[in-house]
Amino acid sequence: MGILSFQVTAMNIMEKIQKLKKEKNAIFLVHNYQPPEIQDIADFRGDSLGLSLEASQTTADIIVFCGVTFMAETAKILSPEKTVLIPEKTAGCPMADTIRSRDLQKMKSEHPEAQTLCYVNTTAEVKAECDYCCTSANAVTVVTQALTHAKEIIFVPDANLAAYVTRKTGRTFVTWAGSCPVHAGITPQDIRLRKVLHPTAEIIVHPECTPEVIDLADQVLSTEGMSRYIRQSSSPEFILGTETGILYRLRQENPEKIFYPLSTGAVCPNMKKITLDKILTALEEMTHEVTIPEDIQKRAELSIRRMLVYRS
Repeated sequence: MGILSFQVTAMNIMEKIQKLKKEKNAIFLVHNYQPPEIQDIADFRGDSLGLSLEASQTTADIIVFCGVTFMAETAKILSPEKTVLIPEKTAGCPMADTIRSRDLQKMKSEHPEAQTLCYVNTTAEVKAECDYCCTSANAVTVVTQALTHAKEIIFVPDANLAAYVTRKTGRTFVTWAGSCPVHAGITPQDIRLRKVLHPTAEIIVHPECTPEVIDLADQVLSTEGMSRYIRQSSSPEFILGTETGILYRLRQENPEKIFYPLSTGAVCPNMKKITLDKILTALEEMTHEVTIPEDIQKRAELSIRRMLVYRS
């Protein structure tokens, strides 16, 4: 297929998507790590929790979530009356998939006096087992404000995020040996190399990175935190230690600034599984609808709602 033919086909798909979106009263939620052509059709673009909150406040009947499975589940938890579709059912999160509810139940039985805290990057069934949920942006706040008097805290599944929160709060946790392969794969050597290549650039990394990488960074921020910080910063250059998909958004929002990936290999293959073709199919055939048993939905929602008081 030639370039012109490809462009015409893409335009036809876009026209069909937009037509169906209007007919079915749908909205598109698109995570920061999605491919550029998917980000371009977003009604809302951002992190997983922020997107789900935006969707819960709309009058849309259908949510098409362009992200990974746990994100679509969170949207369904917060909008149980809406139809939630994920265009690619195999788009899972390796970190979220490391732990199941039975694993957390075992941890709770071994630490009966502990409060349980789960990262938003978990399945609905795990959230349902927790007292509180958290994001990378507000994990420190949840621990210092909501869990101040907890004798012990179980924190799952990201051991790197738990280590970061320990640094910030002094609290230690009962942890699960989970991590994000993308962020855990970023190395101190990556930072040293980029510092040589771009000595004046500010280095910002995600708290899912390893402690050794965090030691060498200028700032440690969530994806939305990165976006806010960069908009306000006077620095002209930035090196980003997170999934490379966010660079597209940052370049759009800050065309006068220069961005480099900390590692060109920091790519989540599951985030790249969603395509325009798959979005069209999902809308046409109403495929891959997210469903959650009512009891799990209600218990998972409780852990999320408790967290929202401390959203940042």
